[in-house]
Amino acid sequence: MIQKQIFFIALLFAAVQLKAQQINSNYRIGLSYGFGSEFNNRNYTFTNHYYKVQLYYKIKESENFQYEILVQPEVNFGKHQLLNLYFVKPETLDFEQKRIEYMQLKNVHEYALNFGFLVKKPIGRLFSCYALGSVGPMITDTETERMSKGFAFADVLAVGFTVDYDKLQFDIRQSLRHVSNAGLGSSNAGYNTRNIEFGVSYQL
Repeated sequence: MIQKQIFFIALLFAAVQLKAQQINSNYRIGLSYGFGSEFNNRNYTFTNHYYKVQLYYKIKESENFQYEILVQPEVNFGKHQLLNLYFVKPETLDFEQKRIEYMQLKNVHEYALNFGFLVKKPIGRLFSCYALGSVGPMITDTETERMSKGFAFADVLAVGFTVDYDKLQFDIRQSLRHVSNAGLGSSNAGYNTRNIEFGVSYQL
């Protein structure tokens, strides 16, 4: 009787462990670094580099595709300068002083939390390509002629390529990023940047 109980407990424990491994295998955690700049624009310059922590969860896998969701906390370090002083209109309060202030080179820090959806196409056993869309809230610490200080949103569209090595996955992606505050602030022209990003993640 005792042997049967021990066997049952051992079998139950093995089943729980197997289930836990199956669940854990759907998660990956990673880090990435990226940099970029605005599209050619006569009104302003904007260059940036950023760091992300990334948590992936595979929600579905079919014969040809994998579908993942991800959460990406991000810190973005930008440099911005107004080039066209006439972008600041005379109807702006204290517009002459604003023009002088905004034409100085500024450091812009952004803190974002993006939520994304990723569709991946495996290529053999080691490689894959994917498309990604993400959006999320953001805080910016610097007022410019293009965007008010405070709450905003960051939207990203990206395509990428990955290489698997054991439980590690190496990632390179090209992305387009738009930030604005949806009209919640007095200035809402926002920034548009093109970026390249390198990352590595680990399957839990």
